[in-house]
Amino acid sequence: MLPGVCKLASVDRTPQANVRLGAALAFVAGAANAGGFLAVGQYTSHMTGIVSSMADNLALGQVTMALAGLAALASFLAGAMTTAVLVNWGRRMRLRSQYALPLLLEAALLLVFGLLGAGMAMHVALLLPVTVLVLCFIMGLQNAVITKISRAVIRTTHVTGLVTDLGIELGKLVYVNRFPGESSRVIADRRKLRLHGLLIGSFFVGGVVGALGFKHVGYSMTIGLAAILVPISLRPFIDDLRIRYRVWRKGQR
Repeated sequence: MLPGVCKLASVDRTPQANVRLGAALAFVAGAANAGGFLAVGQYTSHMTGIVSSMADNLALGQVTMALAGLAALASFLAGAMTTAVLVNWGRRMRLRSQYALPLLLEAALLLVFGLLGAGMAMHVALLLPVTVLVLCFIMGLQNAVITKISRAVIRTTHVTGLVTDLGIELGKLVYVNRFPGESSRVIADRRKLRLHGLLIGSFFVGGVVGALGFKHVGYSMTIGLAAILVPISLRPFIDDLRIRYRVWRKGQR
């Protein structure tokens, strides 16, 4: 396991670690979103589309579909809430794994998604709605993790905001300052340009890999996604176990 990877979910944060973690999570989100669409016929990170579809279905009198959208929205919201609870609890307990806990939970839920999908062929009516809710929960969980870690600088499960921010900086980049000495010169933030470009690219590459993985290996692709998250988050969790064990040993003497 690479040392740098072990520190990506550490409580000791650096801007570089935030960017690397954001890129890794954007890849996972893109893969889960694209693979999930092939599995359940619905993008599960796109809350804008889900809310819009709820409104459309309600206007068309399709109450059941509107309620399904509401359940998906609630699952995404519950995922974000769970991250907040885990991180804040971890801070109170002074855990080094306060950011790793939601990522370990996400890895476990990705495997649950794989298991649900594997049984969906026999129980579509029962497992399809549950699978959608699990994926929405995962997306909310993950987006809240990187949002809290980066203090809302980085988001990984939806691209609309990233493309908007990228467009703003590109607009600044091509803006012509007619008077070089003026105090109100428009200058692009090249760091933001690189960051948003990296996140968008990671999400896209993850989507391609996820779609191809689902097409060729099926739901087993979730094992690969979980394998990305576990090395990132396992080291802080093990450190906490060691600390708790040492404290326990001292109490036994």
